[in-house]
Amino acid sequence: MERQLKSFGARRTFLRATAATGASLLTGGFGSTLARAAAAAKPGDPIWIEKTIPELQALMGSGALTSRELTRGYLERIAQFNPLLRAIIETNPRAEAIAAQLDNERRQGRGLRGPLHGIPILVKDNIATDDQMQTTAGSLALVNSKVTADARVIERLRAAGAVILGKANLGEWANFRGFSPLGFYGWTARGGPTHNPYLLDHTAFGSSSGSAVGVVANLCAAAVGTETDGSIVGPCNANLAVGLKPTLGLISQTGIIPISHNQDTAGPIGRTVTDVAVMLGVLQSPFGPVAGQPLPTGYTQFLQRGGLDGARIGVDQRFFTDYGTYGWPGDEDTLPFVQQALDAMVHLGATLVPTDTGDVYAYGGDEFMALLFEFKVHIAEYLAGLTHTSMRTLADLIAFNLAHCPAELAFYGQEIFEISESTSGNLADPDYLAARAAALLAARTGIDNALAADDLDAIVAPHLTNTTAAAVAGYPNLALPVGITADGKPAGLLMYSTFLEESTLISLAYDLEQELNVRRQPQFRGTVNDPPNAGLCAAVPTPHVFTGKAHLPHGRLFL
Repeated sequence: MERQLKSFGARRTFLRATAATGASLLTGGFGSTLARAAAAAKPGDPIWIEKTIPELQALMGSGALTSRELTRGYLERIAQFNPLLRAIIETNPRAEAIAAQLDNERRQGRGLRGPLHGIPILVKDNIATDDQMQTTAGSLALVNSKVTADARVIERLRAAGAVILGKANLGEWANFRGFSPLGFYGWTARGGPTHNPYLLDHTAFGSSSGSAVGVVANLCAAAVGTETDGSIVGPCNANLAVGLKPTLGLISQTGIIPISHNQDTAGPIGRTVTDVAVMLGVLQSPFGPVAGQPLPTGYTQFLQRGGLDGARIGVDQRFFTDYGTYGWPGDEDTLPFVQQALDAMVHLGATLVPTDTGDVYAYGGDEFMALLFEFKVHIAEYLAGLTHTSMRTLADLIAFNLAHCPAELAFYGQEIFEISESTSGNLADPDYLAARAAALLAARTGIDNALAADDLDAIVAPHLTNTTAAAVAGYPNLALPVGITADGKPAGLLMYSTFLEESTLISLAYDLEQELNVRRQPQFRGTVNDPPNAGLCAAVPTPHVFTGKAHLPHGRLFL
């Protein structure tokens, strides 16, 4: 099929040549047998390593594996690798007992609770679990506080038979506390800095860094992250994981420590599109704009080859041609693998159409202003529902951090907290309403007009670029691995569409994933290179009062 992206023509020779240099490291070439070999478990690995959720269920159904053995195996790997990776803040002390109970139910022929029966799952530490584990968003301020109930997504996981294995590390307060050093987005006072298992000195991104790292390092079968803007798809792109930020309203927000109810959502993270589809069906718990909408009973039905045949895929041009402005600094070497993914789409029967969803920087300031107002209100509402804590307001959290400066403010400050506290906290404020409305209009019309103009099924962009449009619009965004560079850096693709088009994204991504076959285990290359102590506590710090408009130091949010 004739390629329709003329503007890419001048770069194709360079891109292919660059990609070819990494071929020996599983870096491209759709249909590669090398890719399949590298993805497989190594000799001596346990039988469950790298297995999908359906494959794990088959092993348990045959008697070759029990949930207790699987759970113990993951706990042993956590003990082995977590001191380096810092992906997990704490493990569930009852995980093995819960797994044994689920094994008994299976043996007694009582039927499976659901598709996750006996499957160990990690959840981000901003998702409430009413058990022996903490829910703190990584902050010391909420240690020993008590939630009154499981988050709705935890209820769904338990009902489906999952073993809640532990709490994944993250960017503290989902990266909405202060202006952290560039790329240092997976640090918490409780868990330390999350490290990328493919390239230890490369960013693990955030804020769902631990969820993504835990999955790809085989520390769990799958995980749940959360996103306000980029916090599921970003870490997945950076760590060779598959992640889906769903339509706002498809998955309940109840029991999740908030930034903004207008953008926050939980979402699944896995090693494969298959696992993400299984997880999405379990997590689905509609509310708000999605309540009453017709929904699939599950998403594994969309895991069929041929999804790209006849599809029309928009290529969000500005994020390709100006990656230096919109992409991650130094990650231009990932673009050849995105190019190969585009070529694979054409090979599979898709038509690529150049498109433009708009300049995310044009409304990023409005998004940030709206989030600052919303966080002050929504975090106070959440804190009011906790027991065994004196933390009730954002001002309380700010004061706690100042009182515990060496532990909490070692690497960066709490400027975002302080700017948010400086807002009126009035969600009827005209400035707030104007900012939220402007950002929402720009994001939705950007995506919807692009889709409609050329009858597109979905739109794609390179990794770590356009997280904002789908986040602000409340539309789905899927992160898909597309290769690994010669030095071991993961490369990914973003694929987004409009309201409740998760099934379309899963279908398209599955077809592309099967063709590319880039999954491989991490090699722990490079060396850890965390930033130095910022020296903020040398003098007794005091709260700052901000006036005027707030500006992002790096121009982007990853929350």
